[in-house]
Amino acid sequence: MSALRKVLVVDDDPVVGKSFNRVLSQDKGYVVITAQNAAEALERLREQEYDVVFTDIKMPGMDGVELTERVKASRPWTPVVIITGYGTTANEQRAKAAGVSDFMRKPLSPEMIEESALHALHVPAQEIVMPQQVAATEAVQPEVAEKQHPVKRVAMLVAAPFIGLAYAVLLPLIGIGMLLWTAGQALMTVPSARKILIHIKDVSLFVAAPFIGLIYAVMLPVVGITMLVSLGVKAWMTRPAKT
Repeated sequence: MSALRKVLVVDDDPVVGKSFNRVLSQDKGYVVITAQNAAEALERLREQEYDVVFTDIKMPGMDGVELTERVKASRPWTPVVIITGYGTTANEQRAKAAGVSDFMRKPLSPEMIEESALHALHVPAQEIVMPQQVAATEAVQPEVAEKQHPVKRVAMLVAAPFIGLAYAVLLPLIGIGMLLWTAGQALMTVPSARKILIHIKDVSLFVAAPFIGLIYAVMLPVVGITMLVSLGVKAWMTRPAKT
């Protein structure tokens, strides 16, 4: 289930923004944000993503066609609908070349606004999420999380001894390895010590072999159990809900 769809309406006439808000925000599954001009619209687009942009074509400063070009250059996936009461063939050709999804001609009716939003988003009306549906989903999420917690607790309980043993084996080895590396770097500067270092290296490998084998013996079951638990959790989470 998707979230509420965000709509950006750009028009220097505040009545237009209020009309969109009145039509789309009342149990229609949209959140309507308004901007008075193209500069303000670009600022809002930098702050967050919108599902569709409606823009007037004639505004002070940057017009709606240039705004469309700017939006499509940075967000080609965002549908843009041109609102106009001054439609010309030249402007429409520019807008089409910029990639507008649709044109709306003033005066606007509630049916025009809602149908244009659905058309721009390419979704049927029944797929738009209503605010009450979002609230219901949020209310169900804690219950779902509670069902998943026992699985996570069992997984952590099974893996805890192996993880603790791995830390107990690895930490001393890491400390010893760092000490040996530091000492070896210092001794390598002394020519007579190089032969000694070769023998130390052989002895170190002999001493470390049982620990390395123990690490493999500990880690392989941990990896296997982790994979099995992960598959089990995924299967549990994706199981079909009982009706």
